[in-house]
This record gives sequence, structure tokens and C-alpha cells, in this order.
Amino acid sequence: QVQLVESGGGLVQAGGSLRLSCAASGRTFSSYVMGWFRQAPGKEREFVAAITWSGSSTTYANSVKGRFTISRDNAKNMVFLQMNSLKPEDTAVYYCAADRTRFTTARAKYDYWGQGTQVTVSS
Repeated sequence: QVQLVESGGGLVQAGGSLRLSCAASGRTFSSYVMGWFRQAPGKEREFVAAITWSGSSTTYANSVKGRFTISRDNAKNMVFLQMNSLKPEDTAVYYCAADRTRFTTARAKYDYWGQGTQVTVSS
């Protein structure tokens, strides 16, 4: 089992940047595929980015491709989401998630979730 805690959210102007962090508990962090999802008010939670166990492969939603970068540090049990060129439509609660068995963009396949961190982008 793994516990996840996100941080780094906040208020930023359009065009700005934020870096989200997710700290994971436990000794088996490198056994998990890690993902970032987001949920805007009145909308379903959607996939943002994912990274494989070793960090060798990543995948992104089309809406963030070229602007966001996911990375991980297995020695520190951390995963990050660097968000550049932010847009008002990026405003959402951002969640970190872990999946032990598959590299996937499917929300339902992730086993563990953090509590979320709010990102607000003003125009």
C-alpha cells in the first residue's frame, strides 16, 4: 500500500508556471506507475500525465502535451508535474495516483490517490 500527498498548487497568472510534487510513503515506490489527474468544477476527473516505474517512458493528455512534464525521483519517493504556459482551462484540483500493475491513462485502473492540490490560473 502507498500513501500519496500532493503539494505545490496555488494561484498563477496565465502564461505562468507551477511545479506540483507528490510524496509517497512506503518502501516500494519504484513498483508503481505514477499518474497525475485533474478535476475541474462540474467535470469528471481526467488524465493528465503518467510515468513508468523507472521513469523511462511518459505519456500525456493532448491538452497538456508540450507544456507539462512529469518526472519522478525513486530515491526520494517523489513524483513531479512541471506545468508551463498555464491557461485558465488548466484550473482544477490536481491528483497524484499510483498503479502497481500497468502503465495506463485509465482513471479506474489506478489503485491509490492523494487528496489533491488546487491549481487556479487567472486570465
